[in-house]
Amino acid sequence: MALEHAILVSLLEKPGSGYELARRFERSIGYFWTATHQQIYRVLKRMETDGWVAAREVPQQGRPDKKEYSVADLGQAALSSWLHEPIEPESVRHDLAVKIRGAAFDDPAALVREVERHRQVHTDRLAHYLAGEERDFPGEYPAGAGVEPDAERELQHVVLRGGIAYERMMIAWLDDVLTTLRRFGPGR
Repeated sequence: MALEHAILVSLLEKPGSGYELARRFERSIGYFWTATHQQIYRVLKRMETDGWVAAREVPQQGRPDKKEYSVADLGQAALSSWLHEPIEPESVRHDLAVKIRGAAFDDPAALVREVERHRQVHTDRLAHYLAGEERDFPGEYPAGAGVEPDAERELQHVVLRGGIAYERMMIAWLDDVLTTLRRFGPGR
């Protein structure tokens, strides 16, 4: 996936300025696709030049006017084309897993603190995801209850549920790693 596609999705959800897009990447999209503010601005400029997005000046009180971007027809067509292309399943590149394997040739217990740190990061991210789910998706729609499906909302939720499942899996795996590392004790 290119950054352009992530930006198009974000702008289709809600038009916004480059700054607003960067904030959205920090709060939600960034959990599965990262980009710096500079990358977002650079790509937005190119997308505007290529006709994928349109920008309009929005006057602001006491501040310079801002550019608000929205998806143009060419951008919608590019996203549609990309959505219909097959993509290869991702391969996991996991530095911590390599360290764990390498610990067999050093002191396995020396990795305990590092694994505990990773576990805390995943625990914090899981708590963040769960809080977002509670805030944004309180309760589920009962199946067949005559509720009109809302693709945007339901697809946002299914991606969030994937993040929740991933964090739970990582925490369970890191617990297993910690149990294994602690069996070797310090100074093996």
